[in-house]
Amino acid sequence: MSTPVVAIVGRPNVGKSSLFNRIVGEQAAIVSDEAGTTRDRHFARAEWNGRAFWLVDTGGLPEDSEGMNAAIRRQIDQAVAEADLLLFVTDASVGLHHGDERVAELLRKSGRPWLLVANKVDDPAKQDYFDFYRLGAGEPLPVSAQNGRQSGDLLDAITNAFSPSESEPDDALRVAVVGRPNVGKSSFVNTLLGQERLVVSETAGTTRDAIDTPLTFHGRSFIFVDTAGLRRQAKVEDGVEFYSTLRARRAVERSDVCVLLVDATEGLHNQDLKIATLAWEAGRSLIVVVNKWDLVEKGDKTSAVLEKEWRTKAPFLQWVPFLFASALTGQRVQRVLELLRQVEAERRKRIATHDVNDTLQALLARRQPPQAPGREVKLSYATQVETAPPIITVFGNNPDLVAEHYIRYLHNGFREAHGFIGSPLRVVMRSKRN
Repeated sequence: MSTPVVAIVGRPNVGKSSLFNRIVGEQAAIVSDEAGTTRDRHFARAEWNGRAFWLVDTGGLPEDSEGMNAAIRRQIDQAVAEADLLLFVTDASVGLHHGDERVAELLRKSGRPWLLVANKVDDPAKQDYFDFYRLGAGEPLPVSAQNGRQSGDLLDAITNAFSPSESEPDDALRVAVVGRPNVGKSSFVNTLLGQERLVVSETAGTTRDAIDTPLTFHGRSFIFVDTAGLRRQAKVEDGVEFYSTLRARRAVERSDVCVLLVDATEGLHNQDLKIATLAWEAGRSLIVVVNKWDLVEKGDKTSAVLEKEWRTKAPFLQWVPFLFASALTGQRVQRVLELLRQVEAERRKRIATHDVNDTLQALLARRQPPQAPGREVKLSYATQVETAPPIITVFGNNPDLVAEHYIRYLHNGFREAHGFIGSPLRVVMRSKRN
């Protein structure tokens, strides 16, 4: 499921950043009485009633487009174009302002859905905010970002505005091709497809959208998502790049499997590990493709040596398959399709309960869980409760007392017995009384 993007727009100094902070729940945006404080964009993940969304704060719509105002206006235009929902914020303490009318005109031209928010309404029973009906932008939703009044009603309106997500066809495996900028993601997908479907350039950051491309291999349907490169957060610039990064994160959320491309000539960077961790912790299966392998001089640094060296940098990589390939020459590129089939099978594999229990008993016979002072820790049985990604639940009398290192021991034991290669495996402790 893709996480919706909600952008806050309005003229300067109506309290957009205060509302952003109220919804996010922390002082993430700078708040000041000086108009125009927010020139950059801030974004954060928010959640209400079990529904998550990305919230984006923007600068106030300037009166003109000169100098710095031109950059602010470009950011706002980008925010409006990219958002699934817009919060049009006004200042009820001032009343209807000609700047509000300019914002309403901008939103009407965009065709994007929006909610009209009358901010700084500390007491809806005593404060008049109905003048904003004249904007023809719908019913104003009164709220006070300062003290949080009516913020719950606003969040209800936001989540209710999201249309139910349509699920992908059951027979389509969604594959997100991810990695740092300019590691050859578009070239890799083009070679896989056998045609120039995506723009390829030596300039980093050419791909700014997440593009869905279908493919069928041996009767199996895939949907490939070639994403913008994920940069380190401090290097994400304003404008188009900001939303490229956000779209790449959303592509990971929409995928079943992530193919992480690494530049063989540059080695495994910390940012590569962060991208791999992002996919892994999101419950996505993972394949690492080391691209540009044709440019590496073969010597002591063979693929086996590199693979062993890189697996030591992150423990979970020992369960992830590596493929050394070249999008330029086509070397081993097609093998990723067979790897995807194998990883999907591991992701959806379900182990019979008696086999899971046999594995647990063997692990217990080898090593019992550490005992807590004065309280017995005993594990009784285990079962696989979920697939895609797989989850194994272990039942015992005092699950909260099982040490973290022992849970890792169980995790590795289940892995060695049952595989789940390329897929995250979660081991959950539960009380047998429940």
